[in-house]
Amino acid sequence: MNVLDNETFQALLALNSDYASAVDSGNWDLWPDFFTADGVYKLQPRENHERGLPLATLAFDSRAMLRDRVYGIKETLFHDPYYQRHVVGAPIVRQVDVQGRLHCEANYAVFRTKLDGPSTVFNVGRYLDIVVRTPDGLKFAQRLCIYDSEMVPNSIIYPI
Repeated sequence: MNVLDNETFQALLALNSDYASAVDSGNWDLWPDFFTADGVYKLQPRENHERGLPLATLAFDSRAMLRDRVYGIKETLFHDPYYQRHVVGAPIVRQVDVQGRLHCEANYAVFRTKLDGPSTVFNVGRYLDIVVRTPDGLKFAQRLCIYDSEMVPNSIIYPI
């Protein structure tokens, strides 16, 4: 178990809450700013992750790639619109490494609501994060979204 000071833990909670709020509100331009310039974001099935297989549903390895995805969401992707809502558990800090990076895990559930239907469970899993301190506050150096089911309903357009 790794003990953090209250200020750092509150900042970690705020990072997760602000992230969920940004992607749930459709404020896509904020999404890349939660990451370092060389931050990694992957959406991967649990089975592939546990077997060490590299195949991921989405994989980006820089803030610039995340910005490209935002452009795609806003300008080029055509899909049946939906809202999403994240419920994120409190993060568990598994390790603070010698560089001061926080290795964290948090469970998540994402619900999806299509404009003409009821809300449904869309994606459930856990975040495996490496969080670093920057002059602008805590940022994700890595966010792995490891979802439990191998089945993804239709497609995943928005960040998890």
